[in-house]
Amino acid sequence: MRNETEISTTPTQLRCSDGRLLQATWHEPAGPLRAVAVVSPAMAVASPYYRGFAEWLARRGYAVLSYDYRGIGTNLQGRVRDEAAGLRDWAGLDMAAALRAADKRRQQAQQSQGQALGLLAIGHSFGGNAVGMAPGFECADALLGVAAQAADWRFWSGLQRAKAMLFFHALLPGLSHLLGHGPAWLLGARAQALPKAAALDWARWGRRRGYMFSDPSLQGQLGHHRYTGPVHLWNVSDDSLFGPAPAVDHLARQFRSAAVQRHTLDPRSLGLRAIGHFGMFRRELGERIWPLLLAPIEQATPVLRERLS
Repeated sequence: MRNETEISTTPTQLRCSDGRLLQATWHEPAGPLRAVAVVSPAMAVASPYYRGFAEWLARRGYAVLSYDYRGIGTNLQGRVRDEAAGLRDWAGLDMAAALRAADKRRQQAQQSQGQALGLLAIGHSFGGNAVGMAPGFECADALLGVAAQAADWRFWSGLQRAKAMLFFHALLPGLSHLLGHGPAWLLGARAQALPKAAALDWARWGRRRGYMFSDPSLQGQLGHHRYTGPVHLWNVSDDSLFGPAPAVDHLARQFRSAAVQRHTLDPRSLGLRAIGHFGMFRRELGERIWPLLLAPIEQATPVLRERLS
């Protein structure tokens, strides 16, 4: 563990391949870098939710890039109902731009420090399941998915399965057509309103057997099967809302060429009553949870291991 505690927070912009500029933020340690990380958010969740986690990583020596997808948080331009972005844009344009910026920062640090540095792609929910749709995502040395899943309603069980089926077949598409956007109140306490096209993409994939991985129109864009590095995917045992274990297992099967490890976090093992889909990034729980997330992926990825005293 590094001793440095001072970090800097620097606003930046990401230029996407279609020319759009996105607001983003670097969280960096005061001293030399140990590695670079990019944090890709969950569906409709704004980047400030991950700030505590980014700062914690920065104190461990990571330069951490956090950002919002277009139409969300700092990257909402005007009214959400006027934003045309879909989920393909979030992955193929926004996530790809973030990964390019992180890779560039990594290369700069390698040159100045004279040693190889790792790049860790961290994705929460959508940010973890869509990474294989981002051109150039293979620049990451390792992928860490937190409650990332293939959100086919059939992977839920009992009453939650009925709720998921209703959500994807009726509530999400119906309200999105009616209101011109996916309403925040439908998506959870942490969520913001979704651009209509993004909401309809989510609903369509949620109705498909196998989620987006069975969408014929995506077969040229999906690259999960090509990735060969470590992939660690976590579910939370009490996350029946968006990340049940079978849905995470199905995502794991898409990384056919990777060194995949599946992990389950049980709140009771930490003396907690509940964690749920969003609790993994709560600042007040961070010191209990984040070391558990990071240690296995660092151990599995030599270039991410501690090199600085």
